Order: sequence, then C-alpha cells, then structure tokens
Amino acid sequence: MTEFQPHSKPCQNRSTKRTIPNVSKRVEVSLVSANNQMEWWEKDGGVKFLKEAGLSSEQKILDFGCRVGHYTIPAAKAVGNKGIVYAVDKESDSLNELSRKITSHNLTNVRITKTSGQMKLPLENEVIDVVLLYDVLHYFGAEERMMLYHEAFRVLKQSGLLSVYPKHTADDSPLMELQHFRSTDIEREILRSGFRFERRYYGVISHDDGLNKGCVLNFRKFVGKP
Repeated sequence: MTEFQPHSKPCQNRSTKRTIPNVSKRVEVSLVSANNQMEWWEKDGGVKFLKEAGLSSEQKILDFGCRVGHYTIPAAKAVGNKGIVYAVDKESDSLNELSRKITSHNLTNVRITKTSGQMKLPLENEVIDVVLLYDVLHYFGAEERMMLYHEAFRVLKQSGLLSVYPKHTADDSPLMELQHFRSTDIEREILRSGFRFERRYYGVISHDDGLNKGCVLNFRKFVGKP
C-alpha cells in the first residue's frame, strides 16, 4: 500500500499537506489500478468523506448529474437504509452502470431518475436534506447554473445543505464553462441565489475514475431574517 499522492491543487491559499483534514489516520490507497482506487472510494473513503462534508444517517440526498454513481454509492451508505439518495442524470449508459453497482453493493435506498438534461429537478418543494452538485457545474453556462442553484434552493428543506465540488475552475484543472472562473466566483454565484456560505472542506475525492485532492464548498438554505 502506498500513500495516495494527489495530482491537483484545488482552492486558493491552501497547504498541500497530503492528509484528509479532520481524520487522524493518513489515507492509504492502492495505486495498482484505478479500479482499486474506486473500490476503496465507494466502499470506505467516499463514505467517510461525505460524512465529514455533512451527510448523516436517514437523510434524503439529491445527487444531480450522478453519472455512474461515484458519489451516489458512498452517499447511499452514508445515509443508511432509512435514508434515500435520488440519483439524477440524462445519460442512459451511465444510469445503467449505476443500476448494476446498486445491485452489486446490495443497496435498496437509491432512486434513479433519467432526465432530458433540463434544470428543473423532478422533486417537490422542500423535501431534500442535501443537494450534491459534484463535478458537474462545468457543463453549464452562467444562466443554467443560476437556474440550477434556484432549483436546489426550492427542493431543499429549510436549513438544508447545498454541497458543491466545483471541479475544472481556473484554479483546479480548468475546463469548459468554468475555465475562466475561480472557486470564489462560484461561491459568489451561489450566495446570490439566497444561500449562506458555511465552510470549505478539503480532502481526497473521486474525480472521473480516479482520485485527487478536492475542495468542497458547503452552503445552507436560508429563509427569513438573519
């Protein structure tokens, strides 16, 4: 076993110390293959990461743009059998792969929803505890992102958590619609949607079929007077 060496430096003004914050033990990940990394992530590492980021048992989670479920699977384990994860994506092949994973992990608390790519979320008002927007914002322009934030606000319960992994910003492997935006720009966008900033969480996180050092931004739905 070899200590995982993250290959990116997300978020600004942050130490590159190679341990997960708030976890006492150093994270060790096999570098033999990407499959081994993802097996570790979905079984153990991702569950711990998401709990540290704010997920807890019996919650209802929305994983928007879930793809093959690299966040859905550990989220389902983090909330337990009395919780629910709504996995939303437009790609049939990805959702089919996720369905196979759900079976192989013996999970019964994941609800898959295929969309046509619209920003309108297929849920009622104020029914979700946590919305995950992980590694998905770079696909959308500014107007679509604002629509998505407003939809997240709508479906979240009062004081619900919006957790965002803004991969591919200018400070973390720039790509597509976020290549000219920094994580602080994304933070300001979300604040304009009525959320309150809560904290940043740093650690080893899944990206595509591997692992890297990542920064998650957490916000709370705020309704009423300060």
